Amino acid sequence: MVGISRRRFFQAAGAAGAVALWGGGGSPAFAAGTGTTLDGAAVPLGGTGYRRLTAGPGWPLVVRGDLAPPAASRVDHRRPLACFVQFTDMHMVDAQSPARFEYTHPLLGGGAFRAHETLAQHTSAALVRKVNALPGGPFTGRPIDFMMTTGDNTDNHEQVELDWFLTVLNGGRITANTGDPSRYEGVQNSGVPIYWNPDGTATDDYRAKGFPRLPGLLDAAIRPFDSPGLRIPWYCTFGNHDDSVVGTLPDGIPFIDALYTGRTKVMGFPGPDAARVARAMADPAQAADAAAVLAAGRGFARTVTPDARRRPFTTAEFVRAHLDPRNTGPGPVGHGFTPDNADGVDVFYTFRIAPGVTGISLDTTTTAGAADGSIGLHQYLWLEKVLRRNSSRYYDVFGKRQAQSVTDELFILFSHHTSRTMGNVLPDRRRPLDPRLDGNALVALLQRFPNVVAWVNGHTHENRIVPHGTGDRGFWEINTAAHVDHPQHARVIELADNGDGTLSLFTTLVEGDAPYSVDYDDRTPRGLASLAREFAFNDPHADANAVGAPTDRNTELLVPGHSPLRT
Repeated sequence: MVGISRRRFFQAAGAAGAVALWGGGGSPAFAAGTGTTLDGAAVPLGGTGYRRLTAGPGWPLVVRGDLAPPAASRVDHRRPLACFVQFTDMHMVDAQSPARFEYTHPLLGGGAFRAHETLAQHTSAALVRKVNALPGGPFTGRPIDFMMTTGDNTDNHEQVELDWFLTVLNGGRITANTGDPSRYEGVQNSGVPIYWNPDGTATDDYRAKGFPRLPGLLDAAIRPFDSPGLRIPWYCTFGNHDDSVVGTLPDGIPFIDALYTGRTKVMGFPGPDAARVARAMADPAQAADAAAVLAAGRGFARTVTPDARRRPFTTAEFVRAHLDPRNTGPGPVGHGFTPDNADGVDVFYTFRIAPGVTGISLDTTTTAGAADGSIGLHQYLWLEKVLRRNSSRYYDVFGKRQAQSVTDELFILFSHHTSRTMGNVLPDRRRPLDPRLDGNALVALLQRFPNVVAWVNGHTHENRIVPHGTGDRGFWEINTAAHVDHPQHARVIELADNGDGTLSLFTTLVEGDAPYSVDYDDRTPRGLASLAREFAFNDPHADANAVGAPTDRNTELLVPGHSPLRT
């Protein structure tokens, strides 16, 4: 493959955007019209209260030399190796499901209830449209090789949510409605003031904060619409919301499991009872107490239309749905999963990213409950074996350098959880005798292999990039914000060989294909996605810091020298 020249990087009149340098060294500019936040990003109008959004300036590239110094000459010799997109935390929400606990949101925050959650499928379809329109990597020009979604693809591991997820990515018609086919039956038309009731005339907690009255919004949200589907292959990683009740409670509690397909939806509880349910979200040992509260029936509830499609899927069913030929879409068959994963026990795999570059998808979830994760010893040993088999040199557990007569393969790892959210070492019933290891143990393992360049993940709903290690024992952890919550980002990640003993990872954020602002009576799919972005920004639970610092957004991350790569 030919190298990317300096002229290519600086072409196009007035290459858009300033370049911020961090750590010294030259930096490539990029051509205008990348379709990313290099060109522009959403900003609010006004300084306080409920705010509408508009187009703001693009965000600069920040060169990070934490692990290797950037040499100006790298621009002349750079060779693109791979380019892919990361989606994460899409949370296809069945907003009308009886097995949700929205009334805990004043205690737990936005994960329990979001003002914009009825539009989650529209925002994800907008992201698909954006990726289809991207011309390629903004810094290398390489076409996008694939998309990886790093977990929490569904919100409450319901069959209907899985169907919506697969349809959004593969293409087809989506009706984001369950229960009564003709009307919405969730909390947002209940009149309960702790929720935003967009059709209502009474003041609720959200209207008091400036949220508008939008008659007909809920009707529009449940109307059929079409997703074009991705035009590139896509892969999938498993998340905690894909394997447990609202991502925190373990399956197998009879009363809670029965809620899914039942006819009673709780809208609220007296404060003490709501707190008892909320405690179970953080401590699985309290799950039985939460079930007792629900069974007592002291809360305000409404009767809803039962729907068998709300049945929770198992891990095995999640994998088998990906393996089903009807869900192949742009491929590959299984979207990374193979028949070896079909029993739902070991939901991890390797795949070829590009010549000389291998991807590893990990399963960091545990079925014991609680949102955070860990890695089982069985998977840890499998990962160590994969890395050793494809490394010409590595460090043993005592820090002694070892050598093997094999060619180096570069590795990029994917998981749902981050290193700092892998402290939940409760046993997983898929392998109940398997010890669980935390994020520090995984970081230590990866630092033993100089050919590990990056670990890409989600879960935290924020943009954050962290270097681990020093010298040839360093790699980058790239954490990307959720698409269901503000700031609704995905990432384009490019890997390039600089020809000087360093590699560069470019990490460019993208927003969905929707206007920054639309008329409040716009009920088109793009208009609804635009409104969802606005509501997410203004949600009382939104984290303004989730967008990250400039060093967590559009970056060039340098990695120290590796063995020559195969062409």
